[in-house]
Amino acid sequence: MPTRPGVTIRLATIGDADRIMAIYNHEVLTSTATFDLVPRSLADQEAWITERSGAFAALVAVDEAGAVLGFGSLSPYKERAAYRTSVEDSVYVDRACHGQGVGKLLVTELVSVAQLSGFHTVFARIEAGGTASRGLHAACGFELVGIEREVGRKFHRWLDVAIMQKLL
Repeated sequence: MPTRPGVTIRLATIGDADRIMAIYNHEVLTSTATFDLVPRSLADQEAWITERSGAFAALVAVDEAGAVLGFGSLSPYKERAAYRTSVEDSVYVDRACHGQGVGKLLVTELVSVAQLSGFHTVFARIEAGGTASRGLHAACGFELVGIEREVGRKFHRWLDVAIMQKLL
């Protein structure tokens, strides 16, 4: 798995649940990086990790002390059989670590997992105003393929979703 000085990517464990929950819930409560409206409980987060395996396992980026700096995962893109060769990525990085390459390591590893698992394409569905996430995905070879208009509502406003795609 990719590394950079001081940061390593590894599979998430139940022991990471509290830190993953803290990173994710901050985004739930303060941003449009996720369209979730309700923070996760520790039990919810532990179940989320437990349910993920194989190509859909959760990954974490950790520093030299083992602290979780960010996390990511792949999910099925759609339920219907014809979509089974496509996946969607999700990546969240602690706000204190933005701009330090943590997200790029996670996206790069998720793309590698998708390719090794035989998927054909990876999608990223990003709130259209999320310029940092869009830039991160573009830097990892994703292309903007569409905008879904006013498909979400959070903080009393309509939100568009940018769809980015990387063919493997």
